Amino acid sequence: MESLTVEAMNAIWCIILVGIVGVGYHVYGRAVVEQWRMRRSLRMQGVKGPPPSIFNGNESEMQRIQSEAAKHYSGDNIISHDYSSSLFPYFEHWRKQYGRMYTYSTGLKQHLYINHPEMVKELSQTNTLKLGRITHITKRLKPILGSGIITSNGPHWANQRRIIAHEFTHDKIKGMVGLMVESAMPMLSKWEEMVKKGGEMGCDIRVDEDLKDVTADVIARACFGSSFSKGKTIFSMIRDLLIAITRRSVLFRFNGFTEMVFGSKKHGDVNIDELEKKLDSSIWETVKEREMECVEGDKKDVMQLILAGAMRSCDGNLWDKSAYRRFVVDNCKNIYFAGHESTAVSVSWCLMFLALNPTWQNRIRDEILSSCKNGIPDEESIPNLKTVTMVVQETMRLYPPAPLVMREASADIRLGNLVVPKGVCIWTLIPTLHRDPEIWGADANEFKPERFSEGISKACKYPQLYIPFGLGPRQCLGKNFAMMEIKVLVSLIVSKFSFTLSPTYQHSPNYKLLVEPQPGVVIRVVGQ
Repeated sequence: MESLTVEAMNAIWCIILVGIVGVGYHVYGRAVVEQWRMRRSLRMQGVKGPPPSIFNGNESEMQRIQSEAAKHYSGDNIISHDYSSSLFPYFEHWRKQYGRMYTYSTGLKQHLYINHPEMVKELSQTNTLKLGRITHITKRLKPILGSGIITSNGPHWANQRRIIAHEFTHDKIKGMVGLMVESAMPMLSKWEEMVKKGGEMGCDIRVDEDLKDVTADVIARACFGSSFSKGKTIFSMIRDLLIAITRRSVLFRFNGFTEMVFGSKKHGDVNIDELEKKLDSSIWETVKEREMECVEGDKKDVMQLILAGAMRSCDGNLWDKSAYRRFVVDNCKNIYFAGHESTAVSVSWCLMFLALNPTWQNRIRDEILSSCKNGIPDEESIPNLKTVTMVVQETMRLYPPAPLVMREASADIRLGNLVVPKGVCIWTLIPTLHRDPEIWGADANEFKPERFSEGISKACKYPQLYIPFGLGPRQCLGKNFAMMEIKVLVSLIVSKFSFTLSPTYQHSPNYKLLVEPQPGVVIRVVGQ
């Protein structure tokens, strides 16, 4: 009897094991076959690439190339602006082998790398809902961005874009210059005090953290009518989530059956789910508080206008409370992140370049004196700041905040003569395009704002390939807001201070969704 029981238990375990293996083979095997089909389709059209392994594609090779690049990184503090070979060495390595367009795979994903000018131009002009954000990356970024305008796809994205784009036109945001100036004043006063204490030698200031406080304040005021101090907890949680999520690469790690089925919830010691819930609750509470504060006739902030547009655009029978709340919270996350982090990073890089090029500081000061009352920009003078605009455009050419364009084909699509199979992820490395000598000339790696003296159309061979805010219909909706804020902050800082790069500055661009100065930008500041 006991023997029968043991045999029965063994049989049950065998059945369970066979079932697990069968399910694994069914799911994983189908994914492998589908990936092989996509790769074969691309290669039949002449798109080559490195041979993949069965289980993890080219991930091992990518990690090996990355490790070798790290070993060859010079310890000397030499400022080189061509960081593609250190941050994304596998893209550069394969580009030398296979040209401007090639295919590679990671785990269960097939990728197509494109840096051919005509193909990128085609990608930019393609207006279809069949090209969206890469799904396994948006899944990773869900805690910080939800299903907002940055990460959503298809009709859901199109609906959000229609609502939000209306509130970020140039005419809508030009009245926010005063708000931006007001937010910057505490930082400028703080720096003035530091410079006074430093005496004739001035003082060293790490600018990036202070700039993040300013841009956070601008976003908080613009969206909720509240100051940074009120939303400090929200920004802190967003930063903690960003650090936790980017602790592991979100670009190419998609390892095998377990992660494909169950996902990956563990990021160091941080409980992502718990922090995400706290963030969502804090944002929703802030929104509700703002609604309570507002009275009829008050000037509405950006988020109120967006919410009003959302309500007008939706059928009340379909727009339930949970969907409404999700829309509010997710798009607040998107606006907070995009308008806070990326703008501060861009201004930091601007100040680094100006510290290295004092002649351009002098040109900006002369321009501000002739164009701005009391040296303070306003909505009337901002369009006249041509020198500031040139410096900002050149900075964003060399250091675009988000260095990668990422798309995934939700159906077979045609780009020029190439048919991209459904499921393929398309990548474009913006810094490589922005430094291509064939597009920008032999001085493509040099900081030369004068190349934009006649505008973007005359700055390079293919103006469509200047894409610091992304490309096509999915380019950043807040680009007008961001450009205006960057110009305001740069103008205010340069008008009040002269500065050089501190001897303590260590040039080390680092990629965490944005290309940031890892140890920060430190400048030596003296008063005017």
